[in-house]
Amino acid sequence: MKKEIHPNYVACAVTCACGNEFETKSLQAAMRIDICNECHPFFTGSEKIVDTAGRVEKFKKRYSMS
Repeated sequence: MKKEIHPNYVACAVTCACGNEFETKSLQAAMRIDICNECHPFFTGSEKIVDTAGRVEKFKKRYSMS
């Protein structure tokens, strides 16, 4: 590899809006993010399906999943 052309890869302290903090590697020394795996609805189990046209019920009825 050529020298002096690659960016610095450093330890990065990541802080989420929910207060969760963790460390990873990045080109930046610190990052502030809006959502992480601790507060994202998919990972917390509080995910809600927004259904305005009855599509979920139609799918469940079609495939007998009620």
